[in-house]
Amino acid sequence: MSPKNTKELQKLRKKLDIVDLELLNIIKKRSILVRKVLSLKKFKNQIVDKKRIKKILANIKSKSIKKNIDVKITNEIWKSMIRAYIKYEFRKFKK
Repeated sequence: MSPKNTKELQKLRKKLDIVDLELLNIIKKRSILVRKVLSLKKFKNQIVDKKRIKKILANIKSKSIKKNIDVKITNEIWKSMIRAYIKYEFRKFKK
């Protein structure tokens, strides 16, 4: 890699690091909301809501298309995030 490309790569990686920090802040906000939602659930079988998951994924697909973002990427990210939060809710459920 040329020195110019190496320098450009470093700049881009710093920008990615900043975006990663923003994502962590958003994940923190989402986690707080998920905890609040969980506190309203009375039974473990309320944790997985297949209709809600289907609706979320369809919404993300639609918005991804409108924003010209690769749908496969956003679908994979959201499925992974949903799975992670479902596991989190099961771990934290205390009723």
